[in-house]
Amino acid sequence: MRRTRLVAFGVVAAVAIAIAVFVGRGRPPADASPSAEPDAASPSPPNSSARVYSSVADGSAPWGVTVSSSGVYLSAGWGAGPGQLGRDRPAEGNPEAPMSMAWDPRGGLMVLDQVNGRLVRYGPDGKPVDSIPVTVQAPQDVVVAGDGTTLVLDRLADRSIAILDPTGQLVGELQVEGRGIDEGGAVTGIFVDGEDVYVEREHADLVRVGDIKGRADSDRPEVPGRPSRDGQSFISAGLTDPPAGRLYVNSIARPGLEHRFTRELRAGMPVAAIVLLDTDRAGVIHLGLAVEMPTGKPQPASAPAVLLLCLDPLDGRTLGKAELPANTSPEETFRELVVLDQGGVLYSIRTEEGLQVRRFECR
Repeated sequence: MRRTRLVAFGVVAAVAIAIAVFVGRGRPPADASPSAEPDAASPSPPNSSARVYSSVADGSAPWGVTVSSSGVYLSAGWGAGPGQLGRDRPAEGNPEAPMSMAWDPRGGLMVLDQVNGRLVRYGPDGKPVDSIPVTVQAPQDVVVAGDGTTLVLDRLADRSIAILDPTGQLVGELQVEGRGIDEGGAVTGIFVDGEDVYVEREHADLVRVGDIKGRADSDRPEVPGRPSRDGQSFISAGLTDPPAGRLYVNSIARPGLEHRFTRELRAGMPVAAIVLLDTDRAGVIHLGLAVEMPTGKPQPASAPAVLLLCLDPLDGRTLGKAELPANTSPEETFRELVVLDQGGVLYSIRTEEGLQVRRFECR
Protein backbone atom coordinates (compact mmCIF):
# COMPACT_ATOMS: atom_id res chain seq x y z
CA MET A 1 0.00 0.00 0.00
CA ARG A 2 1.30 3.40 -0.89
CA ARG A 3 2.37 5.41 2.16
CA THR A 4 0.82 8.87 2.47
CA ARG A 5 2.38 11.56 4.62
CA LEU A 6 0.47 14.73 5.31
CA VAL A 7 2.20 17.97 6.24
CA ALA A 8 -0.06 20.98 5.66
CA PHE A 9 1.00 24.64 5.56
CA GLY A 10 -1.70 27.25 5.94
CA VAL A 11 -3.63 27.32 9.23
CA VAL A 12 -6.97 25.58 8.79
CA ALA A 13 -10.00 27.71 9.40
CA ALA A 14 -13.52 27.56 8.02
CA VAL A 15 -11.99 28.03 4.56
CA ALA A 16 -8.28 28.07 3.68
CA ILE A 17 -5.99 27.18 0.81
CA ALA A 18 -7.14 24.05 -0.95
CA ILE A 19 -3.79 22.28 -1.07
CA ALA A 20 -3.39 22.55 2.69
CA VAL A 21 -6.88 21.78 3.88
CA PHE A 22 -7.58 18.12 3.50
CA VAL A 23 -7.55 15.18 5.84
CA GLY A 24 -5.55 12.18 4.68
CA ARG A 25 -4.68 8.91 6.30
CA GLY A 26 -1.01 8.27 6.85
CA ARG A 27 1.16 5.65 8.43
CA PRO A 28 4.71 5.71 9.70
CA PRO A 29 7.51 4.06 7.72
CA ALA A 30 7.06 0.31 7.55
CA ASP A 31 10.37 -0.41 9.30
CA ALA A 32 9.62 1.87 12.23
CA SER A 33 8.28 0.93 15.64
CA PRO A 34 6.38 3.98 16.88
CA SER A 35 6.76 5.10 20.46
CA ALA A 36 3.31 5.89 21.81
CA GLU A 37 2.58 9.13 23.60
CA PRO A 38 -1.09 9.18 24.60
CA ASP A 39 -3.10 12.32 25.10
CA ALA A 40 -0.48 14.86 24.06
CA ALA A 41 -3.09 17.60 24.45
CA SER A 42 -4.36 16.62 27.88
CA PRO A 43 -3.33 18.43 31.07
CA SER A 44 0.21 17.63 32.15
CA PRO A 45 0.62 15.38 35.21
CA PRO A 46 2.31 16.74 38.32
CA ASN A 47 6.07 17.21 37.97
CA SER A 48 5.85 16.90 34.18
CA SER A 49 8.28 18.95 32.14
CA ALA A 50 5.46 19.93 29.75
CA ARG A 51 3.92 23.34 30.39
CA VAL A 52 1.03 25.19 28.79
CA TYR A 53 1.62 28.73 27.52
CA SER A 54 -0.37 31.33 25.68
CA SER A 55 1.39 34.30 24.11
CA VAL A 56 4.62 35.71 25.47
CA ALA A 57 3.68 38.64 27.69
CA ASP A 58 6.88 39.91 29.27
CA GLY A 59 8.09 42.10 26.41
CA SER A 60 11.46 40.37 26.33
CA ALA A 61 13.14 39.59 23.04
CA PRO A 62 15.36 36.51 23.30
CA TRP A 63 14.38 35.62 19.73
CA GLY A 64 15.47 38.93 18.24
CA VAL A 65 11.97 40.42 18.16
CA THR A 66 10.39 43.03 20.38
CA VAL A 67 6.83 42.38 21.48
CA SER A 68 4.25 44.27 23.48
CA SER A 69 2.86 43.05 26.78
CA SER A 70 0.21 41.13 24.79
CA GLY A 71 2.83 39.33 22.71
CA VAL A 72 2.15 41.44 19.59
CA TYR A 73 5.14 41.77 17.27
CA LEU A 74 3.46 43.82 14.54
CA SER A 75 0.07 45.16 13.51
CA ALA A 76 -0.92 46.27 10.01
CA GLY A 77 -4.26 47.49 8.67
CA TRP A 78 -5.65 46.37 5.35
CA GLY A 79 -4.71 48.50 2.36
CA ALA A 80 -1.91 49.37 -0.05
CA GLY A 81 -0.24 52.22 1.78
CA PRO A 82 2.79 52.38 4.06
CA GLY A 83 2.32 50.20 7.11
CA GLN A 84 -0.56 48.33 5.48
CA LEU A 85 -0.95 44.87 3.95
CA GLY A 86 -3.25 43.79 1.15
CA ARG A 87 -6.46 41.85 1.40
CA ASP A 88 -8.71 41.02 -1.57
CA ARG A 89 -12.27 39.75 -1.41
CA PRO A 90 -13.45 39.56 -5.02
CA ALA A 91 -17.07 38.89 -5.94
CA GLU A 92 -15.81 35.86 -7.87
CA GLY A 93 -12.66 33.98 -6.93
CA ASN A 94 -10.81 33.18 -3.74
CA PRO A 95 -10.33 35.86 -1.08
CA GLU A 96 -6.64 36.47 -0.33
CA ALA A 97 -4.58 37.92 2.48
CA PRO A 98 -0.76 37.88 2.82
CA MET A 99 0.05 34.43 1.48
CA SER A 100 3.16 33.58 3.45
CA MET A 101 5.86 34.89 5.76
CA ALA A 102 9.42 33.89 6.64
CA TRP A 103 11.79 34.57 9.49
CA ASP A 104 15.03 36.30 8.47
CA PRO A 105 17.88 34.63 10.40
CA ARG A 106 19.59 38.03 10.60
CA GLY A 107 16.60 39.34 12.60
CA GLY A 108 13.18 40.43 11.37
CA LEU A 109 10.32 39.09 9.30
CA MET A 110 9.56 38.98 5.57
CA VAL A 111 5.85 39.05 4.67
CA LEU A 112 4.64 38.10 1.20
CA ASP A 113 2.03 40.75 0.39
CA GLN A 114 1.10 39.32 -3.01
CA VAL A 115 -2.15 41.32 -3.21
CA ASN A 116 0.00 44.46 -3.50
CA GLY A 117 2.72 42.72 -5.54
CA ARG A 118 5.46 43.11 -2.95
CA LEU A 119 7.46 41.68 -0.10
CA VAL A 120 7.42 43.74 3.09
CA ARG A 121 10.43 43.48 5.37
CA TYR A 122 9.99 44.18 9.09
CA GLY A 123 12.75 44.81 11.59
CA PRO A 124 13.15 43.23 15.05
CA ASP A 125 10.95 46.00 16.46
CA GLY A 126 8.03 45.12 14.16
CA LYS A 127 8.41 48.31 12.12
CA PRO A 128 8.42 48.07 8.30
CA VAL A 129 11.93 48.51 6.90
CA ASP A 130 11.22 48.47 3.16
CA SER A 131 9.17 46.80 0.45
CA ILE A 132 10.47 44.79 -2.50
CA PRO A 133 8.53 44.22 -5.74
CA VAL A 134 7.84 40.56 -6.51
CA THR A 135 8.92 39.41 -9.95
CA VAL A 136 6.76 36.30 -10.40
CA GLN A 137 3.12 36.24 -11.43
CA ALA A 138 1.59 34.07 -8.71
CA PRO A 139 3.80 34.10 -5.59
CA GLN A 140 2.69 31.80 -2.80
CA ASP A 141 5.63 31.04 -0.52
CA VAL A 142 8.78 32.79 0.67
CA VAL A 143 11.90 31.75 2.59
CA VAL A 144 15.00 33.69 3.67
CA ALA A 145 18.45 32.08 3.72
CA GLY A 146 21.08 32.75 6.37
CA ASP A 147 22.86 35.37 4.27
CA GLY A 148 19.66 37.31 3.59
CA THR A 149 18.96 35.83 0.15
CA THR A 150 15.18 35.69 -0.34
CA LEU A 151 13.46 33.04 -2.45
CA VAL A 152 9.89 33.40 -3.72
CA LEU A 153 7.93 30.43 -5.02
CA ASP A 154 5.49 30.55 -7.95
CA ARG A 155 4.33 26.99 -8.47
CA LEU A 156 1.32 27.70 -10.69
CA ALA A 157 2.05 30.43 -13.27
CA ASP A 158 5.81 30.87 -13.82
CA ARG A 159 6.55 27.54 -12.10
CA SER A 160 9.80 28.95 -10.83
CA ILE A 161 11.63 30.27 -7.77
CA ALA A 162 12.81 33.87 -7.93
CA ILE A 163 16.11 34.50 -6.10
CA LEU A 164 16.62 37.98 -4.63
CA ASP A 165 19.85 39.19 -3.06
CA PRO A 166 19.81 40.84 0.40
CA THR A 167 19.07 44.20 -1.24
CA GLY A 168 16.02 42.81 -3.05
CA GLN A 169 17.56 42.65 -6.53
CA LEU A 170 16.63 39.69 -8.72
CA VAL A 171 19.80 37.64 -9.28
CA GLY A 172 18.48 34.36 -10.64
CA GLU A 173 15.74 31.78 -10.78
CA LEU A 174 15.27 28.05 -10.48
CA GLN A 175 12.73 25.97 -12.34
CA VAL A 176 10.26 24.01 -10.24
CA GLU A 177 9.28 21.34 -12.75
CA GLY A 178 11.72 18.63 -13.77
CA ARG A 179 12.95 15.37 -12.35
CA GLY A 180 10.89 14.54 -9.24
CA ILE A 181 8.31 17.30 -9.89
CA ASP A 182 6.13 16.56 -12.90
CA GLU A 183 3.68 19.40 -12.27
CA GLY A 184 4.17 22.62 -10.32
CA GLY A 185 0.84 22.33 -8.55
CA ALA A 186 2.20 19.32 -6.64
CA VAL A 187 4.67 21.57 -4.78
CA THR A 188 3.62 22.33 -1.22
CA GLY A 189 6.45 24.54 -0.02
CA ILE A 190 9.99 25.81 -0.43
CA PHE A 191 12.84 25.19 2.02
CA VAL A 192 16.47 26.26 2.35
CA ASP A 193 19.17 24.21 4.07
CA GLY A 194 22.43 26.16 4.07
CA GLU A 195 22.80 26.98 0.37
CA ASP A 196 20.59 24.10 -0.81
CA VAL A 197 17.12 24.91 -2.15
CA TYR A 198 14.38 22.28 -1.90
CA VAL A 199 10.75 22.09 -2.94
CA GLU A 200 8.33 19.75 -1.17
CA ARG A 201 6.28 17.30 -3.22
CA GLU A 202 2.73 16.71 -2.01
CA HIS A 203 3.55 17.15 1.68
CA ALA A 204 6.12 14.33 1.56
CA ASP A 205 9.68 14.08 0.18
CA LEU A 206 11.74 17.12 -0.80
CA VAL A 207 13.54 17.59 -4.12
CA ARG A 208 16.76 19.62 -4.34
CA VAL A 209 16.32 21.96 -7.31
CA GLY A 210 19.52 23.99 -6.89
CA ASP A 211 21.19 26.50 -4.59
CA ILE A 212 20.71 30.07 -3.45
CA LYS A 213 23.17 31.28 -6.12
CA GLY A 214 20.76 30.14 -8.83
CA ARG A 215 22.75 27.09 -9.90
CA ALA A 216 20.27 24.39 -10.93
CA ASP A 217 20.80 20.79 -9.82
CA SER A 218 20.41 18.51 -12.85
CA ASP A 219 20.33 15.40 -10.66
CA ARG A 220 17.58 16.79 -8.39
CA PRO A 221 18.11 14.30 -5.54
CA GLU A 222 15.40 13.69 -2.94
CA VAL A 223 15.51 13.71 0.86
CA PRO A 224 12.97 12.02 3.18
CA GLY A 225 11.53 15.08 4.94
CA ARG A 226 12.20 18.64 5.99
CA PRO A 227 15.76 19.47 7.08
CA SER A 228 16.13 20.42 10.74
CA ARG A 229 17.95 23.68 11.47
CA ASP A 230 20.55 21.95 13.63
CA GLY A 231 21.62 19.88 10.61
CA GLN A 232 20.99 16.57 12.39
CA SER A 233 17.82 15.15 10.84
CA PHE A 234 15.03 15.13 8.29
CA ILE A 235 11.56 15.25 9.84
CA SER A 236 8.11 14.33 8.58
CA ALA A 237 4.65 13.88 10.07
CA GLY A 238 1.30 12.40 9.17
CA LEU A 239 -2.24 11.83 10.38
CA THR A 240 -3.16 8.19 10.98
CA ASP A 241 -6.68 8.64 12.43
CA PRO A 242 -7.81 12.29 12.20
CA PRO A 243 -11.19 11.92 14.00
CA ALA A 244 -9.44 10.21 16.91
CA GLY A 245 -6.60 12.75 16.90
CA ARG A 246 -3.88 10.19 16.18
CA LEU A 247 -0.74 11.13 14.27
CA TYR A 248 2.98 10.45 14.11
CA VAL A 249 6.26 12.32 13.77
CA ASN A 250 9.23 10.65 12.11
CA SER A 251 12.92 11.59 12.26
CA ILE A 252 15.72 10.37 9.97
CA ALA A 253 19.32 11.06 11.01
CA ARG A 254 21.70 12.94 8.75
CA PRO A 255 23.82 12.31 6.81
CA GLY A 256 23.52 8.52 6.86
CA LEU A 257 19.68 8.41 6.74
CA GLU A 258 19.40 6.05 9.70
CA HIS A 259 15.99 5.90 11.35
CA ARG A 260 16.10 7.96 14.55
CA PHE A 261 12.55 7.62 15.89
CA THR A 262 8.89 7.44 15.04
CA ARG A 263 6.67 8.88 17.76
CA GLU A 264 2.92 8.35 17.85
CA LEU A 265 0.98 11.28 19.30
CA ARG A 266 -2.64 11.37 20.44
CA ALA A 267 -4.14 14.84 20.58
CA GLY A 268 -7.23 13.73 22.48
CA MET A 269 -9.49 15.61 20.04
CA PRO A 270 -10.17 15.57 16.28
CA VAL A 271 -7.31 16.91 14.14
CA ALA A 272 -8.20 18.45 10.78
CA ALA A 273 -4.66 18.99 9.50
CA ILE A 274 -1.02 19.48 10.34
CA VAL A 275 -0.35 23.19 9.87
CA LEU A 276 3.26 23.52 11.06
CA LEU A 277 6.30 21.25 11.08
CA ASP A 278 9.70 22.84 11.61
CA THR A 279 12.53 23.04 14.13
CA ASP A 280 14.43 25.79 15.88
CA ARG A 281 18.22 26.04 15.74
CA ALA A 282 18.55 23.59 18.65
CA GLY A 283 16.55 21.00 16.71
CA VAL A 284 13.41 21.20 18.90
CA ILE A 285 10.47 20.17 16.71
CA HIS A 286 7.52 22.57 16.56
CA LEU A 287 4.31 20.86 15.45
CA GLY A 288 1.07 22.74 14.82
CA LEU A 289 -2.30 20.99 14.60
CA ALA A 290 -5.63 22.39 13.47
CA VAL A 291 -8.01 20.89 16.03
CA GLU A 292 -11.54 21.04 17.38
CA MET A 293 -10.95 22.07 20.98
CA PRO A 294 -13.61 21.11 23.57
CA THR A 295 -15.28 24.23 25.01
CA GLY A 296 -16.76 22.66 28.14
CA LYS A 297 -20.16 23.99 27.09
CA PRO A 298 -23.21 22.24 25.62
CA GLN A 299 -23.28 24.56 22.61
CA PRO A 300 -20.92 24.74 20.90
CA ALA A 301 -19.26 21.63 22.25
CA SER A 302 -16.03 22.42 20.38
CA ALA A 303 -14.38 25.30 18.57
CA PRO A 304 -11.52 25.50 16.05
CA ALA A 305 -8.09 26.16 17.49
CA VAL A 306 -4.42 25.51 16.80
CA LEU A 307 -2.55 23.21 19.16
CA LEU A 308 1.19 23.92 19.21
CA LEU A 309 3.49 21.17 20.50
CA CYS A 310 7.23 21.27 21.11
CA LEU A 311 8.91 17.86 20.76
CA ASP A 312 12.31 16.58 21.83
CA PRO A 313 14.64 16.23 18.80
CA LEU A 314 16.09 12.93 20.09
CA ASP A 315 12.93 10.93 20.73
CA GLY A 316 9.89 13.09 19.90
CA ARG A 317 8.48 13.28 23.43
CA THR A 318 6.39 16.35 24.22
CA LEU A 319 8.31 19.16 25.95
CA GLY A 320 5.52 21.73 26.04
CA LYS A 321 2.34 22.91 24.39
CA ALA A 322 0.17 25.93 23.75
CA GLU A 323 -3.36 26.61 22.53
CA LEU A 324 -3.56 29.28 19.81
CA PRO A 325 -6.64 30.95 18.32
CA ALA A 326 -7.70 29.77 14.87
CA ASN A 327 -8.08 32.00 11.85
CA THR A 328 -11.68 31.60 10.75
CA SER A 329 -11.88 34.23 7.98
CA PRO A 330 -12.01 32.90 4.39
CA GLU A 331 -8.79 34.35 2.93
CA GLU A 332 -6.53 31.96 1.04
CA THR A 333 -3.10 31.72 2.66
CA PHE A 334 -0.09 29.40 2.46
CA ARG A 335 2.11 29.78 5.57
CA GLU A 336 0.83 31.51 8.71
CA LEU A 337 3.20 30.11 11.35
CA VAL A 338 6.99 30.40 11.38
CA VAL A 339 9.43 29.02 13.93
CA LEU A 340 12.06 31.38 15.34
CA ASP A 341 15.70 30.28 15.52
CA GLN A 342 15.82 30.22 19.32
CA GLY A 343 12.35 28.69 19.76
CA GLY A 344 8.76 29.85 19.75
CA VAL A 345 6.67 30.89 16.78
CA LEU A 346 5.30 33.96 15.07
CA TYR A 347 1.66 33.57 14.03
CA SER A 348 -0.27 35.88 11.69
CA ILE A 349 -3.81 36.40 12.96
CA ARG A 350 -6.36 38.04 10.65
CA THR A 351 -9.18 40.32 11.81
CA GLU A 352 -11.59 42.59 9.96
CA GLU A 353 -9.31 45.53 10.79
CA GLY A 354 -6.04 44.02 9.64
CA LEU A 355 -3.30 41.52 10.35
CA GLN A 356 -1.59 41.05 13.70
CA VAL A 357 1.54 38.93 14.16
CA ARG A 358 1.92 37.59 17.69
CA ARG A 359 4.64 35.55 19.32
CA PHE A 360 3.81 32.30 21.11
CA GLU A 361 5.94 29.68 22.77
CA CYS A 362 5.38 26.20 24.12
CA ARG A 363 8.46 25.59 26.27
